Amino acid sequence: MAYDEDLANRLRELLADQEAVTEKKMFGGLAFLVHGHMCVAASGQGGLLARVAPEETDAAVARPNASRMEMGGRAMNGWIRVAPEGIATMRDLRPWVKRSRAYVASLPPK
Repeated sequence: MAYDEDLANRLRELLADQEAVTEKKMFGGLAFLVHGHMCVAASGQGGLLARVAPEETDAAVARPNASRMEMGGRAMNGWIRVAPEGIATMRDLRPWVKRSRAYVASLPPK
């Protein structure tokens, strides 16, 4: 499955005022990096990948349509998969991007 181009465009719109944003194909989708750190991605499996502070993982997955990202059969703290139903509108998507931007902003630039 290819990533959702509409989602990628909505992510571009929400990150338009952010400095040092780059796009990179990864995880079978399109990732948006801020100062070299992955912030969010339009997933190749559908939906959104969002990066949050590891200690906020449990609160993030408590939200509807959210789960821990799994890689190699291992659940990853700080990496959240949001199903397409959970980001259907800009109103749904905006808080995920805001949360991801806040966490990535706390990291030193690469």
